Amino acid sequence: MEQNPFGGVIEHLSVEEVKAGLEDGSILLVDVREPNELAVERIPGAVEFPLSTFDAAALPDPGEKTLVFSCRSGQRSQKAAAAAQAAGHDLHRHMAGGLLAWKAAGFETEQG
Repeated sequence: MEQNPFGGVIEHLSVEEVKAGLEDGSILLVDVREPNELAVERIPGAVEFPLSTFDAAALPDPGEKTLVFSCRSGQRSQKAAAAAQAAGHDLHRHMAGGLLAWKAAGFETEQG
């Protein structure tokens, strides 16, 4: 882990790690992009939780899964992790490179 430029600490997970975690059920991916962005393209299985209306108290319960934030490029997901930590949650993982890195790796996306 390292210092998050937006506060707290951050752990950068690769798109490969996130994809494997989605496939084996160990990761809950929380996409903090806005509804209009999600309507265009999203990662299958990701949960919608826009940063513009971010409320750490309303974050989905990951249960036994690891909650990982994602966005378009990896900036807003780091802001979400910082906001969650500021609210007292031990959430510090994000998908490095976001949707852009996911697509660059050749992984599948879906519309809406």
